[in-house]
Amino acid sequence: MRTILTLLAITLFFILMLPACLILLLLRRWNKRLATKISYCIVQGGFRFIMFFAGMKRKVIGLENIPKDQPVLFAANHRSLMDAPLSISSIPVPTGFVSKIEVSKVPFLNLWMKNINCIFFDRSDMKAGMRMILTTIDSIKDGYSVLISPEGTRGHADVPGPFKPGSLKAAQKTGCPIIPVAISGTDDMLEKHFPWIHKNTCVIEFGKPVILSELSEEWQKKPGEYVRERVIEMLSHQTKEGSEGR
Repeated sequence: MRTILTLLAITLFFILMLPACLILLLLRRWNKRLATKISYCIVQGGFRFIMFFAGMKRKVIGLENIPKDQPVLFAANHRSLMDAPLSISSIPVPTGFVSKIEVSKVPFLNLWMKNINCIFFDRSDMKAGMRMILTTIDSIKDGYSVLISPEGTRGHADVPGPFKPGSLKAAQKTGCPIIPVAISGTDDMLEKHFPWIHKNTCVIEFGKPVILSELSEEWQKKPGEYVRERVIEMLSHQTKEGSEGR
């Protein structure tokens, strides 16, 4: 029943918000920043609406670590399809995210993703990786934050997999802060019970900003490993708190 209600909520959102989506696509031609801001608020509301029916409760930690006056690169571990609703509903500043190219073919969803400056990436095309990095750099230079999953795919281990070498290139080129993001609990809602959705409390934690130019010379040579270590530290803390709370 929870799965059916969630699918109905998704369908209802897309149907009711389609006129607004099309209007905002037109508004982008004259005022991209305003259209992005309005679109982001609507998408956040839509995700929270869907999360209610899915039975997701959020625990958000570290919002004070997110700068309000400059774009950042959010680097998160990736556990589930539910990561996107949890992340976007929790991040207070307009943020697009990097997604696989297949999602760009999903009707209605692709329109909303375009409205909030999402970036599509074809993992089967080696050249697409460079184009994705360049697009991310342009988005950050335009003043928009971007959320990436440096692992490149979903993982369900206690620790995230290795971060791809080029995943943080946009931060290196623009000098923007990197916000490590630790997500837990989302795969307990869907992937571990697929195709059924189970209710759960999911945790998203935002770490302190990482400025690559301020790292030691050794860490500057392997920034992905440094940021991954920060994510692992937060996940370890979440696991410890969860164990003590049971």
